[in-house]
Amino acid sequence: MRTRHHSRVHEDRRGRTRYTLTDPENGGAFGVCAEVEGLFGDPGRGTYELFGWVPRARVRGWVGDRVWLVPDDQALGPWLLEDAESQDLGRSPGTDSLVLTGLDDCEGPPEGHRERIRVHDGRRWLGSCREFTRILPAAEPSAPRLVLRGLAPAERLRAALAKGTRRALDLGEAALEIRDDQGEPLTQHLLHGKILAWCPSRYGTELIDLELDKSLCMPVPGYAWPVWERWLAGTPDTPGAWTGLGTRQRGAWLDLVQERGCRRTHRARPAGHAYELDGRYITDEPGLHLALGEAVNGPGGYFGGCVAALAECLRGTFGHTAPATLHWRHSATARAHLSRALTPDGAPYDLFTAVLEALADGGMDVTLA
Repeated sequence: MRTRHHSRVHEDRRGRTRYTLTDPENGGAFGVCAEVEGLFGDPGRGTYELFGWVPRARVRGWVGDRVWLVPDDQALGPWLLEDAESQDLGRSPGTDSLVLTGLDDCEGPPEGHRERIRVHDGRRWLGSCREFTRILPAAEPSAPRLVLRGLAPAERLRAALAKGTRRALDLGEAALEIRDDQGEPLTQHLLHGKILAWCPSRYGTELIDLELDKSLCMPVPGYAWPVWERWLAGTPDTPGAWTGLGTRQRGAWLDLVQERGCRRTHRARPAGHAYELDGRYITDEPGLHLALGEAVNGPGGYFGGCVAALAECLRGTFGHTAPATLHWRHSATARAHLSRALTPDGAPYDLFTAVLEALADGGMDVTLA
């Protein structure tokens, strides 16, 4: 259904150049088109069953954007599940296990490790279990292929299709560059550009429909579609367009802000500039960085997506010139929600204070109101 929604939205945009298939290594484009199928989907998720679950907080549905599994053996270090959800496997009431799914850490737990772990979401401890196991996912249909509809192929792509050999049809690493309705760069996705099939397109003469196999390194999750729909219409031009979103979709909004922000040149303001930060909606970490980005660079603006990235922005490459002043209104909201955070291994720390220290170190004089 998500793919159908994506296609339908683009039916009235044929003829616009929204997507460009490029060669990031050698430069140049393979072709341009206005419609793509298969961009959205559910990425492969790791699944863990936690036996003897002892809850310390309610865990149901979506759990958090970053959930950490912390083993008692400190030599192993914690494991990360991103975009974690709890699953109901239809067990009878009273069953003392919890099932979590999420995007696995690249390493994950050692093979065969089943000892006690504790679980937190970066803000609070969710609970602990006596042992756990990773469940192999059930067989799933093959990942959706990426189809570029109405593609105007460049000469290099025409030559590859004319050869038709396996080597010629393997484009290697490619990238799908995506622009909004105003023609401004929005984001890009790296692809594995192995061509499966192509045929004349009904969208116009000399246009083709190009099908790529296993194209996306990571599909865009379906829950992000409303955020993408808003951004594809153009960069938000009013402050706070993200404030009504939950943490999960705020994270998707921040991903687009960061991608766009790192691909454009920012106009540097002179030293001594005073910024206004509206802190009423800073109830989570994505909200913190979205509000800071808007304060410095306006609606849709980027100014870091974590404390380390904030420190990088403060060095003067993202619109800020030290010294400057930041008037942080309604700062009590952020203090209440961000002062009690947890590091990956579960040690408490004050994120609100860490941000203030980073701002001060970067030459930003902060006034809290």
